[in-house]
Amino acid sequence: MKLPGSAALALGTTSLVAMASACFADLAAAQAAVAEVGVGQAHPQEWPARKATVPLDPSVETRIDKLIAAMSLEQKVGQIIQADVGSVTPEDVHRYHLGSVLNGGNTTPDGHYNTPAEKWLEAADAFYAASMKPSGKLPRIPIIWGSDAVHGHNNIVGATLFPHNIGLGATRDPELIRRIGEATAIEMRVTGLDWTFAPTLAVVRDDRWGRTYEGFGETPEIGASYAAPLIEGLQGKLGDKDWLRGPHIVATAKHFLGDGGTSGGKDQGDTQMSEARLRDLFSPPYIPALNAGVQSIMVSFSSWNGTKMHGNRSMMTDLIKDRWNFDGFLVGDWNGHGQVKGCTTTDCPQAVDAGLDMYMAPDSWKDLYRTTLAHAKDGTLPLARLDDAVRRILRVKIRAGLFEAGKPSSRPYGGRFELLGSKEHRAVARQAVRESLVLLKNAGRVLPLKASANVLVAGDGADNMAKQAGGWTLSWQGTGTKRADFPNARTIWEGIDEAVEAAGGKATLSVDGSYSQKPDVAIVVFGEDPYAEFQGDRPDVAFDDAQNLALLRSLKAKGVPTVAVFLSGRAMWVNPFLNAADAFVAAWLPGSEGGGVADVLFGKSDFHGKLPYSWPKSSDQTAVNFGDKDYDPLFPYGFGLRFGDSGELPRLPEQRASAAVADPGILFAAGRPGNGRRLLLGAPGALSTNPGPSLIEARAVDRTAQEDSVRLNWTGAGKAIAAIVQDEPVDLSREANGELALELEFKVNSAPTADVSLLMTCGDNCLGGFPIGNMLVQAAVTQKWTRLAIPLRCFEKAGVDMSRVDKPLSITTAGRLDMTLSSARILAPSGPQLACK
Repeated sequence: MKLPGSAALALGTTSLVAMASACFADLAAAQAAVAEVGVGQAHPQEWPARKATVPLDPSVETRIDKLIAAMSLEQKVGQIIQADVGSVTPEDVHRYHLGSVLNGGNTTPDGHYNTPAEKWLEAADAFYAASMKPSGKLPRIPIIWGSDAVHGHNNIVGATLFPHNIGLGATRDPELIRRIGEATAIEMRVTGLDWTFAPTLAVVRDDRWGRTYEGFGETPEIGASYAAPLIEGLQGKLGDKDWLRGPHIVATAKHFLGDGGTSGGKDQGDTQMSEARLRDLFSPPYIPALNAGVQSIMVSFSSWNGTKMHGNRSMMTDLIKDRWNFDGFLVGDWNGHGQVKGCTTTDCPQAVDAGLDMYMAPDSWKDLYRTTLAHAKDGTLPLARLDDAVRRILRVKIRAGLFEAGKPSSRPYGGRFELLGSKEHRAVARQAVRESLVLLKNAGRVLPLKASANVLVAGDGADNMAKQAGGWTLSWQGTGTKRADFPNARTIWEGIDEAVEAAGGKATLSVDGSYSQKPDVAIVVFGEDPYAEFQGDRPDVAFDDAQNLALLRSLKAKGVPTVAVFLSGRAMWVNPFLNAADAFVAAWLPGSEGGGVADVLFGKSDFHGKLPYSWPKSSDQTAVNFGDKDYDPLFPYGFGLRFGDSGELPRLPEQRASAAVADPGILFAAGRPGNGRRLLLGAPGALSTNPGPSLIEARAVDRTAQEDSVRLNWTGAGKAIAAIVQDEPVDLSREANGELALELEFKVNSAPTADVSLLMTCGDNCLGGFPIGNMLVQAAVTQKWTRLAIPLRCFEKAGVDMSRVDKPLSITTAGRLDMTLSSARILAPSGPQLACK
């Protein structure tokens, strides 16, 4: 079939009426809920009082007085702005007097996700030198570099990767948490960094939230017991000479407040509840954090009863600073100030006036500097408030010894790269893995296994470091990495192989579960693919994986005892998998030490972990929390078997609740493929998730949110394809008979140099589609976002068997093409469609 290249092409971003109607409906519901509980304004006198635990040092305050008196207004404004190292240079730091830099989840000093540790230290030296470069008679103020070291120094190749917080919550071991903080701080010092954006103290109440694994549990008790030891591990103990110095760094308590309680588990959403509920449920971990001397608090993206935290004076100033006597500084989250009413990312005096001390302005910093300076000059931003923000930042820098510390490479531990992934640190991480594993089923007491047995190891998670490490691992979403990026790590397979070999047994890795000799037992490792916030948000908590479920069932049918090792960032509905396995282990996201899993499976250590989150009984049981009315989970909060316990489990119902299934029409949205689909690239017949850049490359980019789109670049070196591929063929016959269409939203950055085809395929030698090269050329001229809707019946008329579609979207060309895909959906389009005959 050949369709005219200009037919019904809509240029510019479309107005999606149906989507807008849904948004207004959601808004009305939210407004009604807010009306019931009141607007988000705190009454601090109703919160527990707290005395300062870090007495102000008169000599430090006098020193700050002198610095502020000598600083120019430009220098003061610069101190309260933090820029991302991907958008700022050392010369910028000097010119604009910036007080801080950060590296975002996908930002490194040289633009490569796997930048060597040496380059990080060189960059730290360069930014420090720029901040200390003389500028007339102005005082020289050292910069401070913040980084999301949330499960170890996770941005650095070779660093120790500890289990994510959900796994640490299962250990119930505060002293272990302290040792993790100590190890993380030392490894950060190796690369010259001063400050971690950790720990996350969220109490997570809806497991659909993509940041669930960043929380220690669903009740405040675990976070409250961990906050002080973890912060003391990172910062050192108050009163000690090495507090914030030497092997220690500055820590951050985040995200204040209610980030784990947003309605529907939506990232950056609204926490709708009474003040008493907010206080009692979410604030308890912050008091021990403050008592341990935490020096920074990160303000949450989210709202409370409709009021954005970044603009909430009652919370930031009246509560944290006045009621709780916090004398460190409040830092924003990634351009979070731009969400305050009346603000943009480049203009928001309201946030600082309300109590924010440091803007996190990764790519908006330069224009924000300009507008903030203008507001400081005209009085819109009161000078007293600006001076207070600067004072708080200087106080922390002085306490941390940054003025006297010298360049990062000259400080204690700077450049000692052998400490990254050291034997001692990895031993701590391995212990954390052992203690984090939760045994949910052990029918016939198949566990512990004999290491001398013939062991089959299967599943796509068995030898997959990215999958066992999860998000926030070298990249923001934890994707795009390769095994060589983890030189000091062990996959779960490698840990098992080592244990079995040492005992004289036989271990075989077979991802698909095939074997020539029947094994004594099979260990199947599977679970969620890596994700972080936003992209990790879900419509329900059902885990779908047809291939690994079929594998478990096949092994069971052949009489092979099976142990399921489930990797996930949340408790999930996995009833079919529980039924198919003899033993089931919740392994969470264990990090770099796969040997810790082997230690427990083969009985070197008994199971220790207890559920930090209630395990759902149904796929729509997304917010089942201990203490709730009608509390009825499959496994309760605190559940966890040991070897000596009876591990039998009756057969569970496998029917998935229909109320909250994932939208089957999403092919690609929010920066990732839809449920049961993958984005594959490469030459015809050789598609993969990471084919290398020779023919085609893909990288995540921003449109309206962080990494919500993918930029696809065909190099012209040969015929190459970008395709959304089904895990299992899908029947779209019914959809093709109706008014549904394949709708794309994209922008063409560079016009194609050869013919381009958009295809849908249905197996070998079964496909249909049409050329879209002319459309892309027109779109390249406008450089606008473009909507293209093609009725599914057009593909059917072109020869596609709609009953077995395996690639619902495929774009191919042999020439060069640079385009950004924002979304691809099967839906009833709200605008014009391409005509087909």
